[in-house]
Amino acid sequence: MKIKTLQFGEVEYNDDIVINFEDGILGFENFTKYLLITEENGLFYWLTAIDEPEIVFPLFPIGTLQDDYPEKESLEPFGIVRLSKDPSEITINLKAPIYLDQEKKTGFQKILDTEKYPVDYKLFVEK
Repeated sequence: MKIKTLQFGEVEYNDDIVINFEDGILGFENFTKYLLITEENGLFYWLTAIDEPEIVFPLFPIGTLQDDYPEKESLEPFGIVRLSKDPSEITINLKAPIYLDQEKKTGFQKILDTEKYPVDYKLFVEK
């Protein structure tokens, strides 16, 4: 099967790599099947809706930022990234992570019930 994306052009895939979100993603509940696209030497993962390939969520693995981030068994937490032309304005949502199970090809989004994690954590800090 194939989808045509704006960013990556035509992408071929098999059903065995489709990630299923039973309840969708907040605000996109009608879209439940996604591909996780990566670029060689890329910084981000691109969670792309199969039914609407224009819907793409840039993701960043939260474990590389915070060692003590809440984990779920066999699931890896990713934050949705808000991109900007100005790197100092790029943020990641730590409040509502996407949890992915790469083996079972399932995922879900969870809002964490704590003020400890912001929705606009700066990914790049100027020094």
